[in-house]
Amino acid sequence: MTLHTWWLFVLMTFVVSATPGPNMLLVMTVSARSGLRAAIVTMLGCMTALLAMMCISAAGLGAVLQTFPAVFDLLKLSGAAYLAYLGVKSWQAPVSESAGGEAVVCIAQEKPWAIYRQGFLVAASNPKALLFAAAFLPQFIDPEAPKLSQFAILLFTFSVIEVSWYFVYALSGKSLSHYLQRATVMKAFNRITGGVFVAFASWMAMARE
Repeated sequence: MTLHTWWLFVLMTFVVSATPGPNMLLVMTVSARSGLRAAIVTMLGCMTALLAMMCISAAGLGAVLQTFPAVFDLLKLSGAAYLAYLGVKSWQAPVSESAGGEAVVCIAQEKPWAIYRQGFLVAASNPKALLFAAAFLPQFIDPEAPKLSQFAILLFTFSVIEVSWYFVYALSGKSLSHYLQRATVMKAFNRITGGVFVAFASWMAMARE
């Protein structure tokens, strides 16, 4: 893999990672509601799933999904159902109002493991990541050079860029936390994010391979 090829990978990954999606929305939402520390735990969950999916794809599962569309459809619909569940959960999240008009979210603070698991499941809910890795990564690997070292470089590069964008979205969410102190704003935020998650679920369910 030449330096020119690597820079091309950096540019394309930068654009793809910047695109808003379920992962970025989740990181921003968790940061807005629970703070940056919880958002970092969410990032760890998302990255664990993404890196695992890329490694699995490199091992050949992406080709299996292309060969057996029924398996892909099953995974896709399962992922869409989970995103829809998150959307409904966010929409229905109870919020009361204190005497001063401040929002009081009527749910217990989630434990780090629950936050990590949610990030993992959201990232793992899209089987298109497997197909993306199977079709995208090989284009940047020189078949004449050792493949493992090239794959490691690409994974590390992807991780740095992806996590950097996670922090951009997390800081954006953190900046919203001041406005979410009012119950009316918190309710609107819950409904907007819930609606977007359901929209992502609908898009995933209808998307073709």
